Amino acid sequence: MFRLEKVFQNDDSGFIFFVNFIKSTSLFFFSYIFIILKKYSVYDLINFQLYKSSNLFLISILVPSIYFIISFFFKRKIYYQKNFLSFLNEDLLNLLITTLLILSIILIFNLNFILDFSLVSFLIFNLIILGILKLFCNFLYELLIDKNIIQKNVMLVGTYNEIRKILKNNFDKIIIFKCCLITDTNQENLKLIKSEIKFPVFSEKDDIRSILEYHSLGQIWILNVKKNKSKILENIFRYSVDTLNINLEETLNLKGKKLLANKYEYEFFEKSKFYGVSFFLKILIDKILSIFFLTISLPILIISAIAIYIEDGFPIIFTQNRTGWDGRRFRIYKLRSLKKVDFNKTKQVSKDDKRLLKVGAFIRNFSIDELPQFFNVIKGDMSVVGPRPHMVEHDIHYSSLFKNFLKRHKCNPGLTGWAQVNGLRGATPKPEQMEKRMEYDLWYLNNWTIWLDFYIIFKTFYALIKYRGN
Repeated sequence: MFRLEKVFQNDDSGFIFFVNFIKSTSLFFFSYIFIILKKYSVYDLINFQLYKSSNLFLISILVPSIYFIISFFFKRKIYYQKNFLSFLNEDLLNLLITTLLILSIILIFNLNFILDFSLVSFLIFNLIILGILKLFCNFLYELLIDKNIIQKNVMLVGTYNEIRKILKNNFDKIIIFKCCLITDTNQENLKLIKSEIKFPVFSEKDDIRSILEYHSLGQIWILNVKKNKSKILENIFRYSVDTLNINLEETLNLKGKKLLANKYEYEFFEKSKFYGVSFFLKILIDKILSIFFLTISLPILIISAIAIYIEDGFPIIFTQNRTGWDGRRFRIYKLRSLKKVDFNKTKQVSKDDKRLLKVGAFIRNFSIDELPQFFNVIKGDMSVVGPRPHMVEHDIHYSSLFKNFLKRHKCNPGLTGWAQVNGLRGATPKPEQMEKRMEYDLWYLNNWTIWLDFYIIFKTFYALIKYRGN
């Protein structure tokens, strides 16, 4: 439902934000318990006045608040560390800085607060809580890796010797090599290599699109791209998957980039903006808005379904294969607006199409037929905002016409998008129309923010009236 693997696709910033939030809220929660139980019993835990009257009341609010601010704004990291040194460098140091800031506030503003052993015991208690939370977060991180939620599904591209070299390294469990594409071998040697390498091996003759779709790849590592000048690289760059150039000539990575076991330098050729905290917020907003719009539109859906049944019987819902993130297929839901007779699923519907039901023309006019796609959003196949998903056959056709067409799949497709609110809706009988839509979609992918999504959502209501019937 949430498809969180994309949140953690490129780094651990999303998990680190979640960890800092858990630590801060836990510090407040356990501080409350500590203050009450210090003088009273468990029966007084719900007595907030006892907590408020404590001399540690202000401190118990300042500690988690300042701790969170320091962790999030001043010590931002993109990779999660599980070792004891990270506990000293992050939790202990953050708590020490927090304590010094609080003492400074007390002295500067001359607050009525007694500096006694109660403060020392309170801070020691918080440090113990942080130590326990560190162990819990380490366990949670390992669990998410084992459940394939924090993961990187990788395809290696390079010569036989380059791939052997990279496989000799001891990578984190987060790296999952799903397959490889060898650029310097023939079919006879390929059979021998397949018996040696324990995951699928492909050659330049294999279809990249099928490989990406079947193996659910999130990253492609191209080894020594300057040496690999084959045509396969041009083909790979057409797709939306995050693509890295790995320089195997460098044996030490002084920047300490965890992705490649701190051994090799790398750079991104393609990198989706849809990951981390901002993308997690997008997922939450998608779910909330979908439930809201489905709830308020339920009467319209019921009336439309009855009208479709009366005019042309079942089925009410029309499903079709569409292309989603990274080229993965999914089943899209729509209210059926066409007659069952002479039903061609691949032919686009045009204005005044003879195949339209009477009720179908009406529901398409006001985009009511699109409402069931909120179920696709809840399932995680789509977003509220994103490039509109096309039929698989159309994607294959237009990708042969436009070089960058498949780069539209760098995020979940949407119910509405930047192209749609700018008037590029409906059928695209001319290639120029699809090219223009593609350009708007690529602009959205390169400039995406949460605020842009909100702007598109609000503008959609205006677009539904202005471009009604297109």
